[in-house]
Amino acid sequence: MKIKSRILVITISWVLCTVLANAQNVTKENVAGIRNFARVETTVACAGATNPEALAEIKNMGFASVINLRLSGERDNNVSAEAKVAEKVGLKFIHLPFNGGSPDPAVADRFIKTITQPGYQPAFIHCAGGVRAAAMWLIKRLVVDKWDVPRAMTEAEALGLTSRRLKQFALDYASQQTQ
Repeated sequence: MKIKSRILVITISWVLCTVLANAQNVTKENVAGIRNFARVETTVACAGATNPEALAEIKNMGFASVINLRLSGERDNNVSAEAKVAEKVGLKFIHLPFNGGSPDPAVADRFIKTITQPGYQPAFIHCAGGVRAAAMWLIKRLVVDKWDVPRAMTEAEALGLTSRRLKQFALDYASQQTQ
């Protein structure tokens, strides 16, 4: 029995190390005017509420686009001001209102279409807290990059995906895309 237990422990350890090693490095940074900034190397950053004035720093960090997932009526969300500042500093700006309480697959469709266009990455994706942004990135990893679920979920959770509902939405959406 001891040999079987050791083999099981070694196997589980190897699987966990492989999954963690294959996930991209997520770093959390403090960026003035941005809540919950988390970056995946140079590919993407997911964040929460963002002051339009912070977009100059986003451009300086090397991002090519801003994808705002906030609903127009959300508190402190000024889509038109953000779009103007993005244009002024040279960032592509996309507003894809995404309701986390009632997620719409059509928004995920538009997100995939946008994020895969040449010139849109690296992308800065934000909502109010970062959860919806991380959910959309999970969808991209599963549908476009063809990552396996454990690897993609590890990265999405590190980016801030905490909502069980949005995790399930992303998994359901991805499985429908592969059928």
